[in-house]
Amino acid sequence: MNAFAPPRGSTAKVGEYDIHYLSYGEGPAVVFLHGSGLGASAYSNFKQNIDAVVNCGHRAVLIDMIGFGYSSKPADLDYTMKLFVTTVKAALDTIGIDRCSLVGNSLGGGVSIRLALDHPEMVQRLILMAPGAIEERETYFAMPGIAKMVSAFVEGPVSREGLRTVLESLVFHPKHITDELVEERFCILETQPKEVLLRMVIPSMGEQLSKLQCPVFGFWGQQDQMTPVSGATKFLNQVSECEFQIFSDCGHWVMVEYAERFNLALGIILTGA
Repeated sequence: MNAFAPPRGSTAKVGEYDIHYLSYGEGPAVVFLHGSGLGASAYSNFKQNIDAVVNCGHRAVLIDMIGFGYSSKPADLDYTMKLFVTTVKAALDTIGIDRCSLVGNSLGGGVSIRLALDHPEMVQRLILMAPGAIEERETYFAMPGIAKMVSAFVEGPVSREGLRTVLESLVFHPKHITDELVEERFCILETQPKEVLLRMVIPSMGEQLSKLQCPVFGFWGQQDQMTPVSGATKFLNQVSECEFQIFSDCGHWVMVEYAERFNLALGIILTGA
């Protein structure tokens, strides 16, 4: 077993699929949804942010979405927004969470938005880091980081060094891509079929943001190579209760590159301090 593998937690049975999650602390639920990067898992994305939630009296729930982490990874279906949303919602129902704050990065941000649109009674607030699903597919595929990730996945088995190269496109400072992180992601990547990315179908919700009924708090890196930072303007123009922080010298992972500042902001948002 890989010594750097993410920790294992509990499993929510959703039909024929297993949805893996980790839970820390007690109190109002804060649910974390990760991005779609190679070898992604909720723990890999958010391990530096768990204590910030627990220390302010909340429960941190980290969900591996279908196709990622330790959750089921079927290769015989399309990875649609409906699939992600229905499996996450069913998992939350099984866990017993009927009201929560959603923290989503990239794909997880898009899924969080869709959950808030479809189930407004469930979502108290959205906390988004460079959320996806607000631009057209062509816009995302023109981003250098997305092009690098898809190319690496399509061309064949990804080596550790290949994975490191892709991960470095997620950050401004390569120092954040440690040997430990590469190993942590690689052990998940080895179990991940190509179909997870190749059959992913995520439509834009950029024109539906005005329908959000909860407060939105957003974070973006100015040097993001995955999602255009101009997306923040879409929220500010359409959502009445919304604020965004833009970080210079920062890529796609604000919560990693500026963990201390993000965690401080997270605590303030959750407690209203």
